[in-house]
Amino acid sequence: MEKKRSKIHPHKFTLWVGIASILMMFAGLTSAYIVKRNQANWQSFNLPVAFWYSTAVMVASSATLMLALKAFKERAMSKYRSLMAATLVLGVAFIALQVIGFQQLWKIGITLQANVSYSFLYIIVGLHALHVIGGVIALIVMSLQAFRTSVRSYSVVPVELMSTYWHFVDILWLYLLVFLLMIR
Repeated sequence: MEKKRSKIHPHKFTLWVGIASILMMFAGLTSAYIVKRNQANWQSFNLPVAFWYSTAVMVASSATLMLALKAFKERAMSKYRSLMAATLVLGVAFIALQVIGFQQLWKIGITLQANVSYSFLYIIVGLHALHVIGGVIALIVMSLQAFRTSVRSYSVVPVELMSTYWHFVDILWLYLLVFLLMIR
């Protein structure tokens, strides 16, 4: 008797390939950061307070999205809509706090051109923010679909994809924050 093989949905496979690519990019950037910090002109810096607030917001957004996925699976659509909207608001708040963090850095002279260490900070955090912006765009689309009154799709795959990606950028941010704190 032959075992039935469970297949991964093609969109999930594509997402995991994308996540692997993003991981490789950030692994390369953080490795280069470690190598470059041994230069004589490397300058240490403290992260702005706004980055700590943005971290709390990002973790909260992961929690709301996890609950949204659960609500979707239970067909609690009103709860799902509210949680998707909350996740979207928190995602936008994360980006806003990152902008505030960069403004705090500029005010104390930590600019993109001032030093190679600052350039790495801007590139690493900025690329993460771009990935979050992509996630926020997906959240906007999914939130609009959730509130649509026409024919609804009850496929859980898009919600699972969004959840996987969002938790990934959350975990990536936590890694980057710890990395930037420990390797200065």
